[in-house]
Amino acid sequence: MDRHAGHRAQVLDGSLADDDFPGDPQALVTSAAATLLFIRVDDPKTVKNRVHLDLQPQDRTRDEEVERLLALGATLQGNHRRPDGTGWVTLHDPEGNEFCVERSAGERAKG
Repeated sequence: MDRHAGHRAQVLDGSLADDDFPGDPQALVTSAAATLLFIRVDDPKTVKNRVHLDLQPQDRTRDEEVERLLALGATLQGNHRRPDGTGWVTLHDPEGNEFCVERSAGERAKG
């Protein structure tokens, strides 16, 4: 769990809880925006995600956040950006779980 939890902490600009250690079956990731508990499941993924995260950047644009996440190991699954600036980007984390990146609140306010 430690490798994947560490990746998720980086994605969320957060950190792992002080009492999470390598090999633990769960990891608590805290950030300014959210606290998420990740629990290891030994069964491989065989169906579409039952939980889907949409991330909205707080201090970056959507495109800056997508570039940052790709550099952290995410892979591009779908580009749903439109010429007018609306839309989102769908990515896969290193385990193949799908998540999306929306426009930031600042981008939405601009129209």
